[in-house]
Amino acid sequence: MASTGLRAALRQQLAIQAGAWALRRQGQDRLPLTLDSRRIYILPTRAGWGLAALLLVLLVAGLNYNNNLALLLTFLLAGVQGVALVLCHRQLLGLRLQQVTLAPAHVGQSLSISLRLHPGPGVDAADLHGFIHQAGARTGTAAASGHPDALLTLSAPALIRGRWQLPALGLETRAPFGLFRAWVWLHLDEATVVYPAAVGALPLAGSAGEDEGAAADRSGQDEWQQLRPWREGDPLRQVAWKAYARGGPLQVAEYSAQTGGPLLLDLAQVPLPDLEQRLSQLCRWALTAEQQGRRFGLRLPEITLPPDQGAAHLHRCLNALALHGTAPRGPAPGDLPCVRRTSLCNARWPPIWLPCCCTATACRCGAVWPQCWPWAGACIAPCKHRPHSLTARCVGR
Repeated sequence: MASTGLRAALRQQLAIQAGAWALRRQGQDRLPLTLDSRRIYILPTRAGWGLAALLLVLLVAGLNYNNNLALLLTFLLAGVQGVALVLCHRQLLGLRLQQVTLAPAHVGQSLSISLRLHPGPGVDAADLHGFIHQAGARTGTAAASGHPDALLTLSAPALIRGRWQLPALGLETRAPFGLFRAWVWLHLDEATVVYPAAVGALPLAGSAGEDEGAAADRSGQDEWQQLRPWREGDPLRQVAWKAYARGGPLQVAEYSAQTGGPLLLDLAQVPLPDLEQRLSQLCRWALTAEQQGRRFGLRLPEITLPPDQGAAHLHRCLNALALHGTAPRGPAPGDLPCVRRTSLCNARWPPIWLPCCCTATACRCGAVWPQCWPWAGACIAPCKHRPHSLTARCVGR
């Protein structure tokens, strides 16, 4: 068990170092992007190494016993392996990446990353696979659809609200015989937003221009609209218990407001102790108000959005909730010239290099992933501006 964990840790470390080296070598990518030969990396798979070992044994046996048939078979299989090497490389040569689409998600859901690809001539898009390496761990993998303009969809977990920077992506193939693995690294400057989790048990309240007591008095005058399936966080007083007692599914009654002004969702008025819980409650209220067709606004310490409705207004409100309190601080003395932050890292044993949770992903010179020792919190910057052995802090969390 310990050896398996060590191998996994070493594999993660190699992936981190390979991605950092590829970014230093290639730089940031811009769309549309056409892959050339110098971007493609290729190595034998386990089957390829096994075939190479078998050919070596056959060659030694054929030379030792002077067996021409064994030598003929050896050279024939070696030729097949060489052809497989060329064909595997050509699967990615000339591939054109046209568009990358990132869809926002709530905390606890999965972020969707869609890549529109145009393979080269004679290449089946179904043989192309994509993967994401985030903090050294593979978080998503998928195969492209087999059409002229293939659509490759990957997923990554949304763990923390705020701005989510697209990590290094990879495209790989093992066609046609599975003897070689060819892959490319993609470093795209794309980002999306992770909204707060839409959970909360408090009823929708907070009309503009009136207090909570007036809103509660008016809630009993709302008109019944429909029954919908129960969702986590729905108030128990709105559950249709009679229908559930008759053997039906757990449903919740929805009401539409007959009168009253627009809602004003104020962070300071949410009676919850934790900031994340209050943001999640506001997120749920915003989604509920949009479903009911009610005009609502949002008030945060740094911004106030006037009451409105529609998908665009909902996105503005959720975006404001996601970015609340996540603005990066200014540089401090001794900070490195970093421009973007990484996601949080997990300290692990045995001690290995990991992306530091207090660092940024890129420096002005193009160097990436300042590293840290997990037990010390010291950051080591692989940057030509400073020696590799220099310990310094980076701008970030």
